Amino acid sequence: MDFHYFIETAGSVVDLAGVAAIVAGAAVASVLAARGLLQRREKVYEVYRQQLGRAILLGLELLVAADIIRTVAVTPTFESLGVLAVIVLIRTFLSYSLQLEVTGRLPWQRAPGPAEPAGPKQAL
Repeated sequence: MDFHYFIETAGSVVDLAGVAAIVAGAAVASVLAARGLLQRREKVYEVYRQQLGRAILLGLELLVAADIIRTVAVTPTFESLGVLAVIVLIRTFLSYSLQLEVTGRLPWQRAPGPAEPAGPKQAL
C-alpha cells in the first residue's frame, strides 16, 4: 500500500463524513421540525433553520478538510493550490454567512454573558 492511496482514501472518508453530516443533520432537523409542527410549537421554522444551518456548517468544515488533505498531500501544484484556495474561500464565506444566520453573531464575536446586554457596549 502506497502513500498516495492512503491519502486519497483518507480524503474520500472525510468527504463522505461531510456529506453524511449534512444529510443526517437535515434528516434530524426535519424530523424534529415535523414533530414541533404536530405539537403546534412556536418558532418551529427558526429552530429548524438553526439546526439545518449547524448541520451544513459541520459538513462544510469536513469537506474543506478533505479538500486540503487531497490537494496538499497528493497533488501540490500551483494550479491545484489555486483551485483549493478558491474552494476554501467560497466555503469559508458560506460558513461565515451560515454562522451569522444560526447564532446572530460572527465567529469572533463573544456571546453576551448573563449580566451583559445584547447590544453594543457604551463608554462611560
